Amino acid sequence: MSRIVISQHILKKKLAIINSDGWNITQLKIKQTINNPHWTGLSPYGQPTAMSIIKENYILRVVFNKKGDIIFVITVHIAKRGRYESTKD
Repeated sequence: MSRIVISQHILKKKLAIINSDGWNITQLKIKQTINNPHWTGLSPYGQPTAMSIIKENYILRVVFNKKGDIIFVITVHIAKRGRYESTKD
């Protein structure tokens, strides 16, 4: 299994902003999304993405890069289902 590296920017700032809006996103949820996504895709820049359902009509989208056996999380965000083509079903 790959090692997952989540930047301090995401851990301290991004998650604080997301969670202040009422979501409960943790490091564990980010890692679970990468390891067992409901959907996968590519960002507009060709980076892999992993997505999981967090509420009926919302997903957690994780954008990352993989170098060797290490996954570097670039960003995470909440989106409505259907915003990304693969989440329309």
